[in-house]
Amino acid sequence: MKYIILLLASVGLLFGQGAHAQESTKQIITWSYSAEKKGDQSYTLHLKGTIAPGWKVLSKAANDDFGPVLELDSASQTRWTVGSFTENAEAKAEMNDVLESDIKYVENAVEYVIEVTNTAAGQASGVINIFAINGQEFLGPEPIPFRFKADAQGNLAGDAGTIEVSKGADPTLVPSIDLKNPVRPIGGIDNGEGKGLLAIFGLGFIGGLIALITPCVFPMIPMTVTFFTKSAQGKKGVFNAMLYGFFIFAIYVLLSLIFYIPGVSSDLLNNISTNIYLNTFFFVVFIIFAISFLGFFEISLPSSFASKVDSKANMGSVVGIFFMAVTLALVSFSCTGPILGSLLVSALTTDGGPIQLTMGMGGFGLALALPFALFALFPGMMNKLPKSGGWLDTVKKVLGFLELALAFKFLSNADLVGHWGILKREVFFAIWTLIALGLIAYLLGWLKLPHTSPVKKFTVGRIGTIVVLLAFTAYYLVPGMLPMDYTNRGLISGFPPPQSYSIYGGHHGVKPNVVNNYEEALALAKKENKPVLLDYTGWACVNCRKMEEEVWPEADIRKIIEKEYILVSLYVDDSKGLKEDEFFAYKTKEGEKKDVKTVGGKYARMQFVNFANQSQPMYAVISPDEKLMTLPVAYTPDAKEYYNWLKAGVDAFRTGK
Repeated sequence: MKYIILLLASVGLLFGQGAHAQESTKQIITWSYSAEKKGDQSYTLHLKGTIAPGWKVLSKAANDDFGPVLELDSASQTRWTVGSFTENAEAKAEMNDVLESDIKYVENAVEYVIEVTNTAAGQASGVINIFAINGQEFLGPEPIPFRFKADAQGNLAGDAGTIEVSKGADPTLVPSIDLKNPVRPIGGIDNGEGKGLLAIFGLGFIGGLIALITPCVFPMIPMTVTFFTKSAQGKKGVFNAMLYGFFIFAIYVLLSLIFYIPGVSSDLLNNISTNIYLNTFFFVVFIIFAISFLGFFEISLPSSFASKVDSKANMGSVVGIFFMAVTLALVSFSCTGPILGSLLVSALTTDGGPIQLTMGMGGFGLALALPFALFALFPGMMNKLPKSGGWLDTVKKVLGFLELALAFKFLSNADLVGHWGILKREVFFAIWTLIALGLIAYLLGWLKLPHTSPVKKFTVGRIGTIVVLLAFTAYYLVPGMLPMDYTNRGLISGFPPPQSYSIYGGHHGVKPNVVNNYEEALALAKKENKPVLLDYTGWACVNCRKMEEEVWPEADIRKIIEKEYILVSLYVDDSKGLKEDEFFAYKTKEGEKKDVKTVGGKYARMQFVNFANQSQPMYAVISPDEKLMTLPVAYTPDAKEYYNWLKAGVDAFRTGK
């Protein structure tokens, strides 16, 4: 009967209080958590709540079904035995109109006391479900999460007396990490958002310039500009051509706007670099793009669709010019689509959001639009354009080989994150070597591809490209297949799999004291009395590999990490599953519930909760008791700067200042 009353009360509140949002316990109750050690295996856990004015929390002393209920999670039930669960507060009684029942409640403050005994090592966590009421508003059942951390011996924090623990059940929160008050306030992360966006805009622009010299776009430039300047003489023709260029730019920017719709981009853009299925999908798509560029078939949109759009271009005026720009975007898709997709997917990070997509699309569109505006202003320049011919097909096929190489980068990302072991570092280099040799054979005329004309004359550009490719293959790619330390090559570091992911086994670079488990690193740090160097990294993180292959091997840096630190590399894209009793969930700022069931998800959440950062690499120095020594730093290619930061972390740990 009580649950029926509760259901009716909830429905009544839903319709009767339509515009009044239900408050959460974070707003009406402020909680603090502590534990007292009573004996070798027994503890008293305290959850104290300060209740906001006007609110009443239904008491455990109530003779109804609405009192607080304690629930340990499944893992804690195997480790802890509850002796008692009591409430410290003065309970009051009243007849409540909403529940149509006598209730007992507490106001202002409440404390729940849990007596527990541990039977095995591990944390004690769970929820207390409460009900609260304020006039006609009814809240509940509302779970109040709690978590008391335990060391390897089962002791809560391994110390007697009262200890503060994390607020809430998020196991990644470390309350002692205080970004505002590190022991030594040096370092810090410049998010570099402006620089990053400009870089993505630049990549998009470069992609657009490459697209200009493809067979789908290049012949359109003189044809279109001539049409505008002849159909409308003088300033009007110039204005129309420039308007045409502006619409080309605007169309590519508009294509990115759909990703600003809430929820559309959260899963796609945030998982481009790390999601196994997306990276596998991109691998397949770029293989198809490559085969198309190599001349085996043509990718194009349905001709009926393009024809309908093209018919609108005859409407005249501004609308007609706009549809001419749309027509260009559609008919050139077979060449522009693969280039644009490759560059953008390579440039987008896991946390940049749709603005990155807009910047990349804008750069691409601007590069495509500029020639139409420039040649309209200076028509004489068109006489200097090279004539269309076989060189355009050569450019397209060279791009096909590059697309093929990029495809295996995405397969490598999926292989690393999924721990498949099919594309080790040397295998990756072998594939890239074969692709490079195939491109050289094509340029020499030895490899015949569809629609390829015989090489009648070796131009300076073709010979130069062949020489550069041969040198690149001999110096960078072939040594990558050999078990040598000098196979680390700066120009391409970060793109192949890490040196530790090798068919020969072993590990290049920094090795001693490297672990991949946060709790193990803390235990080792306590044993050896060393600070912990947190390395938030990712299998698919290019800059992480650059730091590991170019900065860490420097003599001074390698020495200080190996001798003075416990290095823990936490992979935020690791797909390995957590144990079932380690699963947890949290709510985003938009109120969306996120379940964390993988190792990568746990460490990604830990980085964000404790350091307000989601980019990799990120480095932080903490003491064995989890105090922050210095401000975190991000990608730091300057070896001297990085060494000084590492030394400051050690000094702060040794001196306490």
